[in-house]
Amino acid sequence: MRKKILVTGGAGYIGSHTLVELLFAGNDCIVLDNMSNASSASLKRVQSITKKQIQFMQGDIRDATLLKKLFASQAIEIVLHFAGLKAVGESVAYPLRYYDNNVHGSRVLLQAMADAGIFSFVFSSSATVYGIPDQIPVSEASPVKRPTNPYGRSKLVVEDMLRDLAAADPRWRIAILRYFNPVGAHKSGLIGEDPNGTPNNLLPYIAQVAVGKLPELIVFGNDYATPDGTGIRDYIHVEDLAKGHLSALQALQTLTGAHTWNLGTGKGYSVLEIVRAFEDASGRSIPYRIAPRRSGDIAICYADPSKAENELGWKARRNLSEMMRDTWRWQSMNPNGYVA
Repeated sequence: MRKKILVTGGAGYIGSHTLVELLFAGNDCIVLDNMSNASSASLKRVQSITKKQIQFMQGDIRDATLLKKLFASQAIEIVLHFAGLKAVGESVAYPLRYYDNNVHGSRVLLQAMADAGIFSFVFSSSATVYGIPDQIPVSEASPVKRPTNPYGRSKLVVEDMLRDLAAADPRWRIAILRYFNPVGAHKSGLIGEDPNGTPNNLLPYIAQVAVGKLPELIVFGNDYATPDGTGIRDYIHVEDLAKGHLSALQALQTLTGAHTWNLGTGKGYSVLEIVRAFEDASGRSIPYRIAPRRSGDIAICYADPSKAENELGWKARRNLSEMMRDTWRWQSMNPNGYVA
């Protein structure tokens, strides 16, 4: 069923890939993005991939006046909320930025939605809300704990706000999607992850080493209780992740209240396994050196994604080699990201 959807942060990495799926499914999409960690080129490339138009408004989710005008002028039915700061290390250094943007910004957005009579909402959350999990794999029934950094804590505060909102007002239909580690890029090579400055995540860092932008990979810790001593994580292809949002939207047609789903593969790979898989996909050697563990990092974390499969009919389809191949295609075609 065709919907008019507001996508906050839609010019970013996950937002742009989800836009592709939304447009191919026949929806009308409006993107709101302040472009602090995104490029307008991504939206042009999404239009090139889909042959469909996107309405774009440059602005901030904390701007209540802008949101009021936007909701008054557009018959928006659903909001997909990707806008937010997401660098763990930066959140430790600048926690107020994260609480202002991620928590306060979400509150302003939700208030504007309620004022406009819009009650369908999909939230981009994170597996960091589980903190240091008691057991692996991590299911939605696992207790959420104090996350190990302000980024994760900001996500958990918004989750709590959404659950409280749904309990207070039965009109709300809310999907909370807890991502594990999104990687990869669109198979066309036209859109992908383009971080500002030095990448914070493993795959873009490896890819920039492969194209010569960075000299070597730094592996933080090789003394964990894992087969090769390096940390194990659940990596999910961004296109699988994007499809998960469509499945959640479909579910919200019949569900009310707030519902939570993990989006992961259910399998973990170590840092060194990822390095070897990327070397196989790219044909490039990835030099690395071992550094001490980072505070807050955990040894192993991967998802139990069975709830999403049972309730949404969604399952991650792409394997590790596809993730690496698509990452390399994007990086090799766009060595400087969206900058020509």
